[in-house]
Amino acid sequence: MLTITNLAFCITLLIGCKSEVKEEESKRPNIVFIMSDDHAYQAISAYDNSLIETPNIDRIAEMGMLFTNASVTNSICAPSRATILTGKHSHVNGKVDNVSPFDTTNVTFPQLLQKAGYQTAMFGKLHFGNNPKGFDQFKILPGQGAYYNPDFITKNEGEINVKGYVTDIVTDMTLDWLDNERQADKPFMLMYLHKAPHRSWFMAERHMQEYTQKTFEEPATLFDDHEGMPAAKVAQMKIDGNMGWANDSKLYPEVMDQLGLEEVIGFDKLRFENALGRMDSTQRANFDAAYEKVAKEFVEEYPSMSDKDLAKWRYQRYMQDYLGTIKSVDENVGRVLDYLEANDMMENTIIVYTSDQGFYLGEHGWFDKRFVYDESLKTPLLVSWPNRIKPGSVSDELVQNLDFAQTFLDVAGAPQPSDMQGKSLVPVLTGDLDNWERDAVYYHYYEHPSEHNVNRHYAVITKDYKLIHYYFDLDYWELIDRKKDPLEQHNYYDDPAYAEIQKDLHQKLDALREQYGDSTALSQQYIDEFMPLAKEGKVYGVEDDILKPIIEKWESSKEKD
Repeated sequence: MLTITNLAFCITLLIGCKSEVKEEESKRPNIVFIMSDDHAYQAISAYDNSLIETPNIDRIAEMGMLFTNASVTNSICAPSRATILTGKHSHVNGKVDNVSPFDTTNVTFPQLLQKAGYQTAMFGKLHFGNNPKGFDQFKILPGQGAYYNPDFITKNEGEINVKGYVTDIVTDMTLDWLDNERQADKPFMLMYLHKAPHRSWFMAERHMQEYTQKTFEEPATLFDDHEGMPAAKVAQMKIDGNMGWANDSKLYPEVMDQLGLEEVIGFDKLRFENALGRMDSTQRANFDAAYEKVAKEFVEEYPSMSDKDLAKWRYQRYMQDYLGTIKSVDENVGRVLDYLEANDMMENTIIVYTSDQGFYLGEHGWFDKRFVYDESLKTPLLVSWPNRIKPGSVSDELVQNLDFAQTFLDVAGAPQPSDMQGKSLVPVLTGDLDNWERDAVYYHYYEHPSEHNVNRHYAVITKDYKLIHYYFDLDYWELIDRKKDPLEQHNYYDDPAYAEIQKDLHQKLDALREQYGDSTALSQQYIDEFMPLAKEGKVYGVEDDILKPIIEKWESSKEKD
């Protein structure tokens, strides 16, 4: 018979059990995942302070660990994000390029964390889809989003427009959620995702006057001739030659007309005018106050400029705008870190800062990404986790964006699906390297023919070498000696001195392709799915004289099959 005394005891026991569950919930670490778009590791002062100081991003490294060999599996925006969310290579999750749709049947780590009791939120740039799964709250930019007065797709409010500068706005939304929606009795996973410093690099008004007058150190390979590197030779990523005068270099269309400068990329003037058209009168006045000065100086100097002078000018214009956008990213990362510290949340929070890939800042004469060469392949990665990561640590382990999903599931005590292909980074973060083993990583880039004309290629990367196969429409191999040739300007594939190294790398590459389930047949499948879109003109930025022979070659090969 249940007496009042027994009933009271049971209620007390039940309350105690619930309290223990709540206590266990609160012990699981919060996760703050900060990602910018196209943020080169060269533009973070914890890696290299020759271009810019980023004291707030550097704080994360000072509190935790900086990775010098972090890389992506496919250096292009949407595929990188799909890999991060799914923990699977592009050929498995299906998002091989920016053109193909993301398969929404993929299970993502936020869904699994949500199921495991985490409160989840996403603010900023996702890049694909408008209804991310596994989030209690989200406010995301549609597609690439806008720098000024951007639109957002939201979970609860529909489509909204917010006045201001995008980097500040995304941070405002993030802090508002932490302040007003976060449930103190649950661990949370927050994805805080910046648009900046993505092309076309419109910086905040407060930085325009300063950064448009700065001068930056030139990279050693700014005038690289790509001799002996056929894929690099045909790529269309040169700062001097493939950048737009208006939207990229911020020259007014009337200045282009005055100087007789033709549009280098399609709709260049229109894009620039559309970007300015988003600004209110005050924003536009501040923009003009800085950039009319730039235009006036250029008009005066242009008649006497050599081709080399012009390339140097365009490099400086690029760096001024690109780094100006990063200045506001660093400021806003500082706002979030300050909030976590002020609210006693830092001790039980893992903070990750990364980018969706690297970016060329004039190296090889380029902007953009896509190649497996270091500036594109490598991504910044800084991680803090108080009492678990030794402050000021540096790791050269070969880690990838493929590993994030399983790392977050591991620290949350949530099951890691067997079809995820990465590895938890917890052993590396905590110094337990006896339980970490990886001597090579795998890379595969697919989007060709397309903007920038970077051929499809896959590669194996070790700490010392890279073995790269370009297979469509060029077909050849490169072997990069990362120690001997850190600027990656030479191909040692046919050098007899590298015969044994080449053999070993081929074995490693074959093993990784088998391990991850990639194959020549699968590569051909993705080519055959992509080429009809290219033929129909649904692939952006590829010129007819490049596209037509590739289509003809592909059609001829299909007829033979």
